[in-house]
Amino acid sequence: MASGANSDPIRRAIWTPMVDRIVVEDSGRAATEPLRDDIRYLGGLLGDVIRSQAGDEVFDLVENSRVDAFGIRYADVTRDDLAGRYDGRRVEDLMPVIRAFTSFALLANLAEDLHRERRRRIHVLAGDQPQASSLGATFARLAAAGLSDDRVGEVLRDAHVVPVITAHPTETRRRSISDAQNRITDLMRRRGRRELTADEDAAITRDISRQILMLWQTALIRMRRLTISDEITTGLRYYDASFFEVVPALNNDVRAALQDVFPSAGIESMSIVAMGSWIGGDRDGNPFVNADIVAEATTSAARTAMRHHLDELARLHQELAMSVRLVQGVTDDLTALGAGFAPEYPDGIDDEPFRSAVTAVRARLLARAEQTLGADFVVPSERELASASAPYADAAEFLADLDVIDAALRAAVDDAIADDRLASLREAVRTFGFHLSGLDMRQNSDTHEDVVTELLAWAGVCPDYAALDESERVRVLVAELTSRRPLTGPDAHLSELATKELGVVRAAAAAVDRFGTRAVPDYIISMCQSVSDMLEALILLKEAGLYDAGDGAPSCSVRVVPLFETIEDLQSGAQILTDTLALDFYRTLVRSQGDTHEVMLGYSDSNKDGGYFAANWALYRGELDLVEAARSAGVRLRLFHGRGGTVGRGGGPSYDAILAQPPGAVQGSLRLTEQGEIIAAKYAEPVGARRNLDSLVAATIESSLLDVEGLGDDSEEVYQVFDEIATAARSAYSSLVHETPGFVEYFTSSTPLSEIGALNIGSRPTSRKQTTEISDLRAIPWVLSWTQCRVMLPGWYGTGSAFSAWAGDDPDRIATLADYYRRWPFFRSVMSNMAQVLAKSDMGLAYRYARLVPDEVLRERVFSMLVDEHERTIAWCARITGSEDLLADNDALKRSVYNRFPYLEPLNLLQVELLRRFREGEDTPRIRRGIQLTMNGLATALRNSG
Repeated sequence: MASGANSDPIRRAIWTPMVDRIVVEDSGRAATEPLRDDIRYLGGLLGDVIRSQAGDEVFDLVENSRVDAFGIRYADVTRDDLAGRYDGRRVEDLMPVIRAFTSFALLANLAEDLHRERRRRIHVLAGDQPQASSLGATFARLAAAGLSDDRVGEVLRDAHVVPVITAHPTETRRRSISDAQNRITDLMRRRGRRELTADEDAAITRDISRQILMLWQTALIRMRRLTISDEITTGLRYYDASFFEVVPALNNDVRAALQDVFPSAGIESMSIVAMGSWIGGDRDGNPFVNADIVAEATTSAARTAMRHHLDELARLHQELAMSVRLVQGVTDDLTALGAGFAPEYPDGIDDEPFRSAVTAVRARLLARAEQTLGADFVVPSERELASASAPYADAAEFLADLDVIDAALRAAVDDAIADDRLASLREAVRTFGFHLSGLDMRQNSDTHEDVVTELLAWAGVCPDYAALDESERVRVLVAELTSRRPLTGPDAHLSELATKELGVVRAAAAAVDRFGTRAVPDYIISMCQSVSDMLEALILLKEAGLYDAGDGAPSCSVRVVPLFETIEDLQSGAQILTDTLALDFYRTLVRSQGDTHEVMLGYSDSNKDGGYFAANWALYRGELDLVEAARSAGVRLRLFHGRGGTVGRGGGPSYDAILAQPPGAVQGSLRLTEQGEIIAAKYAEPVGARRNLDSLVAATIESSLLDVEGLGDDSEEVYQVFDEIATAARSAYSSLVHETPGFVEYFTSSTPLSEIGALNIGSRPTSRKQTTEISDLRAIPWVLSWTQCRVMLPGWYGTGSAFSAWAGDDPDRIATLADYYRRWPFFRSVMSNMAQVLAKSDMGLAYRYARLVPDEVLRERVFSMLVDEHERTIAWCARITGSEDLLADNDALKRSVYNRFPYLEPLNLLQVELLRRFREGEDTPRIRRGIQLTMNGLATALRNSG
């Protein structure tokens, strides 16, 4: 690549550190000094551990690498100088360096989180106005908007915010590592919030050092690939870590705050946040999901919920020891509830009626547990109590008994007691029920077609359903869905695929029978491209007994949810919804489901298909069309956003993303996926979980009740402009990704794509099919690969060319784009997220990865295209936003990039060195492990991977 590297644009890109694209001013230095103190403190303790455990030689190599990494920023040394430190060294000598910088990234992450927490606390103590994205700020805006109680009740009475935990393979950290981080975080909070004596401070330092030592001696990555059972366990750990504490409190707080301002809104029973999951139900491309896995996922979730409820009742029994001699006005309902469960007193009067009532409730709950989860769930010492009462039929009965206790406490003027643990438990029962979280089913439409074709042929209904055109398919399916006759029976001899698929939906039906309808609320159809795709899923649900055709009144507790993923599917989604709702039986079915229809939007495949800007605009346009289609059909639309952790997969700040939704797209309801490393970053501990859930709820309420688009009467004109820009963006993206000869070779050679499959970060394969086509590659490894090599292509490529094509040097058009940026949250979010990606990119590092491409001509051609578009896009960011500073609107990320990104230099350079050795034939377990460790370290340091 010598000739290409000598061209001016490429040379400038290689030698211009990305830190030069942001502006860090000294005026804000004082506010961040505590953060730097924490980082120095933790870094010092880590250094002590490295010296004691790995020796002075390793410590010196790590320290010299750190000094050189910062020297690169100031041009005191070059990347060649730093890379030269690793030339010729054995892999075993390099491993501690990789582990050192990865460990530092883990510690720096928690220091940044603590600093944000500290700054928010300072603002609150100073009496500052609530910060944007907080519920306090949202409630203030609602109070100032003059909204009527009726309007608030209409929109929020059935409000529904559901983070859906997925097992998409981008969580690179082991649980042991996360647990150590959490322990260090707790110790750092103690160190920072209390006046400590010298001995106390020394004791905390020893404890933190001990945790860092354990971190250093713990393997950073897994020795084996995760199974789905592992993923189920991992997903459930967040309930004890944060959800059980945070979600009920948040729901109670939101309801109380809204009732204070809008007392007649009729939202007394609103529980806005619930939880969802895909882990164990998402079988699109995952061959390991089967009936047993569905049963395991739903049962494990139910066991988690039941154990929480029983533990809380045990604590209530300890707390509610009020004596009838000291409490006035014990209600008859409370006495009746506890009858038969009081200890024997000499005077025959139950002296502790609240405890007796709790015991009665616990008896029925234990009976329910034994009935649905098996006798082994109930410990031997409690089995006698479990047999003393009939089990609860459902969570509503359980809640009704808790309400009796609540009413009795309030009658005794014990409101303060009622508002504590009991209030939290009552809300937990409303939210988590006996099921914990709703498990979604998901499968690809092609699989549905294959199975339905086989079922119809077996039943003698249609010999070759797959050969029919769309209208004939719909006719056949409607006939089956308006008949109660099943297609198969117990004696049906079906293929392995059909047997497996029917087994999965039958396992879902069994979970609904055991744990209630909320256990499996939705069936998602991946790559949904037609009405028949939607109806085929109902055929499977019918075979499992979840769908009942009725006598002209069909019913199904599971909603069918089309997932529109590609740009073309997003463009045609509204018509598919309209045509499906035009079917009489289907419209009746949706009416029985509360006249609400959910649609899922895919961010990942649309981006991989058409690039960042075109995908974002296709999603916005698609939502507008879906809103109108739902309004015309008289149904309420609920959108489910399949967002990933990175901007290239729909990531970015959730609050801004929700406010950027088009008018009418939220309507009080929102579901979104939480994936991979983002789950741990948001929900690993209660403080962070509360902050992130607050933000989701705040944005949902604001988007539902306030005018946040800001375009007014100009909207149609603006939409036309963005149609043109999106077309140009897709063309520019496609010219590289889909039309450049050899692009796939460049991609696979210049990134660690082939090595990702060995990272043991998930149960799913990296590709849907065993091909080399970009279209068959999963979006996660696509994004992760570009992230590791610091190109970050999915988050920006094609956008600069699109702005150039539409505006060129026309000052009026440039001013128009700048005006849209100021007025329109959607465009502001698109630009801000793209700028964040560009700030994390680094063409100098990307150049070193490009040198891994054997074909010099291909290497120069593609890398030149990347550099040109990168420079062009950065220039357009400045023109539109009015700032040369890429991170002018994000001080927190700016601080992170400036302070911490030098520590990524050794990880990237070591990854390139190890990839080079591996591809030259040095294929050993140790070198493979080293590559995987660098991938883990970079994902940790960048705070997202895929």
